[in-house]
Amino acid sequence: MRSVDLTKILFVEDSEEDFLTVKRAFKQAGVKNSIYRVKTGDEALDYLFNKGKYESEDDYPKPALILLDLNLPGLSGRDVLQALKKDSSLKKIPVIILTTSNDEKDVDACYRDGANSYMQKPVEFQGFVEAISRLQDYWFEISILPKEL
Repeated sequence: MRSVDLTKILFVEDSEEDFLTVKRAFKQAGVKNSIYRVKTGDEALDYLFNKGKYESEDDYPKPALILLDLNLPGLSGRDVLQALKKDSSLKKIPVIILTTSNDEKDVDACYRDGANSYMQKPVEFQGFVEAISRLQDYWFEISILPKEL
């Protein structure tokens, strides 16, 4: 069994602007969890499967939560989600889709593929702060997450 770092969030996001906005929103919302970012779907899978530069499980433990954008260079967010949920050692990690799309087809496909939640990125910064605060309250205060995979 691999342990999970219950303080770590993996954010899979290629947009520097969106990453900085989410970081600021986390800070303003008082979220203490550490956020580790990867920029592509391929990099996300390398991180989660401890491949390449992420091979050390001690340096790159499994996160307690994954925030996943759908529109990524290389493998799409949907491809990453499918790979995670098909793997017995990773499928328990909650995956929250955090994307600009509110297309019903995207929403349906993500839930069908095992997403635990789907959030549209708010346009206004204050909306981001409120969404991140609720996310933190639910996933780290109310929900009970697995300690091992």
